[in-house]
Amino acid sequence: MNSKYGRKACIIGLGSMGFGMATTLLRDGFDVVGCDLNADAMARFVAEGGHVADSPKAAASGADVILCVVVNAAQTAAVLFGAGGAASAMAKGGVILSCATMPPEAARDFAVQSEGLGLLYIDAPISGGAVRSAAGDLTIMASGAPEAFAHARPVLDSIAGKVYELGDKAGIGAAFKIVNQLLAGVHIAAACEAITFAKAMDLDIAKVYEVITASAGNSWMFENRVPHILDGNYSPRSAVDIFTKDLGIVSDIGRDLKFPTPIASMALQLFVMTAAAGMGRDDDASVARMIAGLAGLDLPGMED
Repeated sequence: MNSKYGRKACIIGLGSMGFGMATTLLRDGFDVVGCDLNADAMARFVAEGGHVADSPKAAASGADVILCVVVNAAQTAAVLFGAGGAASAMAKGGVILSCATMPPEAARDFAVQSEGLGLLYIDAPISGGAVRSAAGDLTIMASGAPEAFAHARPVLDSIAGKVYELGDKAGIGAAFKIVNQLLAGVHIAAACEAITFAKAMDLDIAKVYEVITASAGNSWMFENRVPHILDGNYSPRSAVDIFTKDLGIVSDIGRDLKFPTPIASMALQLFVMTAAAGMGRDDDASVARMIAGLAGLDLPGMED
């Protein structure tokens, strides 16, 4: 980093995205301290050469940059500004990169709280999945003050293939991410419906995948998620509950704006139904299992 700032970074949240970001920073020569409620995740990070701490505050002690990679606004508030929160422990003038998907007004509030502590804040939601996170090739939809970007540039260059600087106020990045999540949730739901529809017509769904991925009906989500269905592997790379949250935010914003979101709302209900069926923590491709169950069909992994 520049002469004023060192190379100490704190990662709060060592899930599939945060872990990839943390290991990427390690490879690029940063001193990285991680923190997560999951002891196995912390042990895994230590095995990669990282350091860990048992609280956000301890992890952030003296850090120049905090990357907050938790699930939602409530968790962000708790780990940054709650009792034992990280923000109070980091180096003055340091930068918080807040990566959770959240309503824009929450991002604006966190920026104000950060400023009150003498810190810089970047509203920095991320996209790309675990594989691109581990490769340092994320897309970041970011907004914040120019000086915050200047101080965080080496970290951003390490973890991202593309950083969109979308404005100088927090909340803009969050709003862009919500547009992305509307599309992502709809595309996952559509992919799950389509492949299950193919099963109902007694088609070879592996061949359907081959044909559709070479055709105009393909989407990134179809290409990425349908292999989980073909393999019958619903270990969570991105969980159903993520989209009940994110599409719920879409619905809330649409209601506040008096803007209709009928397609996103239908997708939300499919995710809610899947969660209600006990699959909330499973991979979001589990929407296909839920539809298959309603239709009396067996997809791979459902035969027993």
